[in-house]
Amino acid sequence: MRLLGALGSESSSTRLQAALAAGTHPDVGFVDALVARCAVEPDFFVRDMLTWALTRLPPESTVPALLAELGSEVAQARSQALHTLSKVRDSTTWPAITLSLLHDADDEVARSAWRAAVVLVPDGERNRLAGDLAAQLGRGDRKMRLSLSRALVTLGDEIEPALRTGLASADPEVRAHARATERLLRDPDADFDPAVDEAKRIAALGPERTREHDADR
Repeated sequence: MRLLGALGSESSSTRLQAALAAGTHPDVGFVDALVARCAVEPDFFVRDMLTWALTRLPPESTVPALLAELGSEVAQARSQALHTLSKVRDSTTWPAITLSLLHDADDEVARSAWRAAVVLVPDGERNRLAGDLAAQLGRGDRKMRLSLSRALVTLGDEIEPALRTGLASADPEVRAHARATERLLRDPDADFDPAVDEAKRIAALGPERTREHDADR
C-alpha cells in the first residue's frame, strides 16, 4: 500500500523509486495502479519506468488493461498504452492498432501507434501498413516526419510502392518527405535534415534541373 501511495507523490524521484520497486518486485495486484498512473504521469522518466514495471508482469495480466486504455479520451493514456504494448510485444494485440490510432489527431498518440504497429505487424499485413503510414507523409513538424520516416524504413523494401505514390503527390511537402524517406531506406545512417533539404530542392527544381544546377556549381 505504501508503494502504491508513493506512485502519487508530489516528488518525481519518489514516484520513480516506486515504479522501480513495482518492477523489481512484480505483483499482478499493481497492474491497475501502474496503468492508471501512466495516463497522468507528467515525468518522462517515471513513465518509462512505469512501462518497464508493466513489462515485468505476465502479459495475460497487463494486456487487457492496456487494450482498454486505447479507447480512453485522455491522449496520454492512449499514447502510453501503445508504447507499453510495443515493449510487451504480444503479437495478438496487433488488431488493436487501428487505423484511427495510426491517424490519431494527437501527434504523440499517432507516433506511439506507428512505433507499435511496425513492431507488432504480421508479415501478411506489412504492405497495408506501409500504405496506411505513407498516407501521412508530410504530416507535422520535423519530429513527426522523422518518426514517420523511421517507422516506414523499419518495414524495409515493402514501402517502395507506397513511397512511389508519395513521390507522385501534387503536394511538394509530401513529395519531399517521401524522397527523404526513400534516401533513409537506402542509407539508414544518413542524416534526416540534409535528406529533407535535398528532397525539397529536387521537388522544386526537378531531377534534370537539379543535375544541371549541381554541374554548374
